[in-house]
Amino acid sequence: MKTITLTLTDMANGGAALGRDEDRRVVFVPLTIPGEKVKVTIVEDKKRFARGRLVEIIDPAPRRVEARCPHFGPCGGCQFQHIDYSEQLRYKEAIVRDQLERIGGFVDPPVQSIWANPEAWAYANSATFSPADKGRLGFWSPELGQVMPIDTCFLLRSELLDLYQDLDLDLPGLREVTLRVGQDGELLAILATDDLEPPLLEADFPVSAALLLPDGAAANLVGDNYLLQRVGDRVFRVSAGCYFPNNRAAAEFILETVLAYATLSGGDSILELYSGVGTLTAFLASNATEIVAVESNPDAVADAIINLAQFDNVSLYQGRVEEVLPMLTVTPDLIVVDPPDAGLPPAVVDEIAVRTPAQLLYISSDIATLARDGRRLAAKGYRLTQIQPLDAQPQTYHVQSVSQWSRQ
Repeated sequence: MKTITLTLTDMANGGAALGRDEDRRVVFVPLTIPGEKVKVTIVEDKKRFARGRLVEIIDPAPRRVEARCPHFGPCGGCQFQHIDYSEQLRYKEAIVRDQLERIGGFVDPPVQSIWANPEAWAYANSATFSPADKGRLGFWSPELGQVMPIDTCFLLRSELLDLYQDLDLDLPGLREVTLRVGQDGELLAILATDDLEPPLLEADFPVSAALLLPDGAAANLVGDNYLLQRVGDRVFRVSAGCYFPNNRAAAEFILETVLAYATLSGGDSILELYSGVGTLTAFLASNATEIVAVESNPDAVADAIINLAQFDNVSLYQGRVEEVLPMLTVTPDLIVVDPPDAGLPPAVVDEIAVRTPAQLLYISSDIATLARDGRRLAAKGYRLTQIQPLDAQPQTYHVQSVSQWSRQ
């Protein structure tokens, strides 16, 4: 394999710094920092770009720090532990701007200063592990090409880390296990197996367990198949197969930003797409005339019915957004979308434009797909008014955002 020396110039979306070789071809190098001079081995050689593995840091960056975790690097769960936290934030904000400009085609996009997470460590209330050898659990390692057993994780809340270290699972057909912690420290283990027969489980500590079925529904094994999670002054039921933000502080900041951008007067009609268990719905419903919410996960809809029981101005529809939306007759003042990483299907963007809401709020977990969807929204007559990036997952390259779009 070829070894070269590079001076790195920028941080790419995905967590690798980049430089250019003698042919001006871009080379991506994980675990490095812009400004560093490094020696790398080329491990993926393409015509337009290459990927390198760090061999030696010849000239380190001033903001390079010692990673806390002994698994950092091969584990692959973190990408930025070697970078001072304030510098991580600077790179993430720059990446948001870069993706909006390069993919979205926006000139000088209105990017607000990124929100710094008050919990840079031990913030995660959920983690998914895969089985490794000898009954151990670990994370998939892109570098090793296999599951890597771990002894510790500095991103997990202490309750989850204790559960992980005490857990002894040796189940045939186990594909993955997700561990979660609730607002008061309640623990839930969610098992996904190839065998639909429920396994026999015994626990020496208070933990609930659920079996995740192929259709996404969850069956009880031990205790309850849900946890209670708090956002703001409200408590929400979240079942095993349902999404909930992995960082409570970030969830509350998203809520505050959405409510600030929405500027509700009390007489608004709102359409909420990908509404989940109703976390945002509850706060929006308090300041709106009506809300129509659409969610595909039946367990999430069941949770939302419980979580929104006090409201008589919310209508819930269960089904895929692209299938349900064309059947709705609502003409909303505001549309709120919180899609998965893949972003909005083109058909959903078309349907949003047909309803001509004065304002759209887009909660994004992937800046590249937001930039792509933003280009489509702009072509439909929507202007990016402001975007608030936030660091929901410190020590990783991931960056979330809340953006406001107004009809021109």
